[in-house]
Amino acid sequence: MPAIARRAAAASLSRCGSLLLPVPESSSSRLHLSAAAATRIVFFLSGVCVAAWAPLIPFVKDHFQLGDGKLGLVLLCMGLGSIFAMPVAGALTGEWGCRRVIALTLGVACVLLPLLVATHRLELLAAGLFFFGASLGALDVAMNIQAVLVERSTGRALMSGFHGLWSVGGIVGAGLVSVLISAGAPLVLAACSVTCLSACMLAACFGSLLPRGSESSGPAFAWPHGRVILLGCLCCVLFLAEGSVMEWSAVFLNKSRGMDVAHAGIGFIVFATAMTVCRLLGDRVVHALGPNTIVFLGGLCAAAGFTLAATAPWPIPAICGFALVGIGASNAVPVMFSAAGRQTAMPAHLALPAMTTLGYAGSLTGPPLIGLVAQWSGLAMAFGLLGTLLAIVAVLSTLIRL
Repeated sequence: MPAIARRAAAASLSRCGSLLLPVPESSSSRLHLSAAAATRIVFFLSGVCVAAWAPLIPFVKDHFQLGDGKLGLVLLCMGLGSIFAMPVAGALTGEWGCRRVIALTLGVACVLLPLLVATHRLELLAAGLFFFGASLGALDVAMNIQAVLVERSTGRALMSGFHGLWSVGGIVGAGLVSVLISAGAPLVLAACSVTCLSACMLAACFGSLLPRGSESSGPAFAWPHGRVILLGCLCCVLFLAEGSVMEWSAVFLNKSRGMDVAHAGIGFIVFATAMTVCRLLGDRVVHALGPNTIVFLGGLCAAAGFTLAATAPWPIPAICGFALVGIGASNAVPVMFSAAGRQTAMPAHLALPAMTTLGYAGSLTGPPLIGLVAQWSGLAMAFGLLGTLLAIVAVLSTLIRL
């Protein structure tokens, strides 16, 4: 996701209300910590809302008696909504500020979640998923613009921690809904619990969100250019890798490595756990090693992980390979977002949506492309190709200043 011009950032930060007014050092530190804490809460809530939908999908599938193909098309509406909303969200954040856009988009997502399981018409479900995805995509852009501004104002590496809280939120969201459903709660009640949790936490942090997002002058949309394109392409590969592990690791362990289908999901669990832990610890590592080193070593680590999974004939080494992918990719994506915040080719409210859109394009198109490659030459070969792409990311990271 593209970045913030120095001049745009300075102008934006100067308008961020009392957070950035000249104040005594101790008071300023407290205010900055308040903004950082609010940003962490928003990332956490975004992860909660995204993951809360996952345990509800099988019930929706059964309710509408959808085959795998039809379900895939219906779920595609969510991804299309996200990609459609991201450029619009950048313009809105620049005009309205982070606070308003975050509150609006998170509020819409929370309202739509119970409606998705309450509707009895397939066309309404598809429309609801489109707007649910659009609200989450717009939220993703706005909260990352907020994160870039907060990181820049504090002068500290914070992005990995923010993204780590998103992963924690995913665990909490999916876990909360799953526990409530297992306890016999109606689907609508389980979804409403997420809405209530999100509303309360949003109300608690609302006042500390930034009132501005960027300069309000300039175009509402611009094609990515300069370093933004390269950053977006690198993000695309990293998101492609993450999406491929999510969609294909269990299938690979079951079909290609002989693991029982009941246990094959452990590959993704190990991947997600490794990624979450490394992101929560990542800010100190990024500060110690530097962003370029993080992406270079991360790309090589993830490439080695896919290579190990593709070549080892037993399940345990393959699972270790997925853990290496999680470790390698964990802090590379947050570093890209921070780099987008430092580049000067485009202002943040234009660059960040462009980079996010390119990244999510990889997340959406990657798993189907992996399926096509697997159909021709097997999943092991597909994972091997992903390893090659990640090695290329590592090499390219040495050619630009992140």
